[in-house]
Amino acid sequence: MSEEKEMSFLDHLEELRWHIIRSLGAVVVFMIVAVFINQYIFEHIIFAPSNPDFITYRLLCQLSEATCIKELPFEIQSRLMTGQFTMYIASLFVVGLICSFPYISWEIWRFVKPGLYENEKGATKGAVFFVSFLFIVGILFGYFILTPLAVNFLANFQISPTIKNEFDIVSYVSTVMMLVLGCGIIFQLPVAVFFLSKIGFITPQLMRTYRRHAIVVVLILAGIITPPDVLSQVIISLPVVLLYELSIFISAWVVKKQAKEEAEELAKDQLAQSTEVQI
Repeated sequence: MSEEKEMSFLDHLEELRWHIIRSLGAVVVFMIVAVFINQYIFEHIIFAPSNPDFITYRLLCQLSEATCIKELPFEIQSRLMTGQFTMYIASLFVVGLICSFPYISWEIWRFVKPGLYENEKGATKGAVFFVSFLFIVGILFGYFILTPLAVNFLANFQISPTIKNEFDIVSYVSTVMMLVLGCGIIFQLPVAVFFLSKIGFITPQLMRTYRRHAIVVVLILAGIITPPDVLSQVIISLPVVLLYELSIFISAWVVKKQAKEEAEELAKDQLAQSTEVQI
């Protein structure tokens, strides 16, 4: 029996290894594709938020004169011999990771699915779609909303007028990647709450208790990185607050469903015991 369990465990490790290999293979494939369009990726995507003509800045100018961003007073330089090459490889990897994320989610689901009960499989139906959808929405939010506002804030922040902002290319690209990928991860909050509620680590009562604290933190962060107006602060904070409220609803649904299943199981046990007593 111990040998059988050990072999079963090794089989699981072997299966996990192939899921990881296929996922990395998908990342590499998209990295190779990105190599052929690298000029477009860098000029029109990665460095676009550093241009005052970026679509987000133009929309802010159309909304109000107070939110209009006409100038970004900074320059991007490369101060390290390996700076551009390091940035090039890291950027291609992130592009490959973002593009292959739906496939990676599907590979993870394929590995996890055999270990779930039938009722759990039904409850998590469409998990790959929702995980991928939330990730893409988070990426778009981070790129078109959070990144340009953060770049504008950092470009205009000066301790003294005598100090010029000349950002290293590695610093700029890593900041953009961190903001974009960070939003993609933050938008997984409903999914994380779903699984944490399933294991009893989070309850809707706990999330409601700390709702005000969470909103205050979100508003403070939004106020720091946005221009000094209410509209920009609302644009940043509203999606995150809505995600938090959605997570409370998901947690309540999970807890309610688990309580119902436990009640049905208890009723079945009581019925079985009463039947045995009668016999």
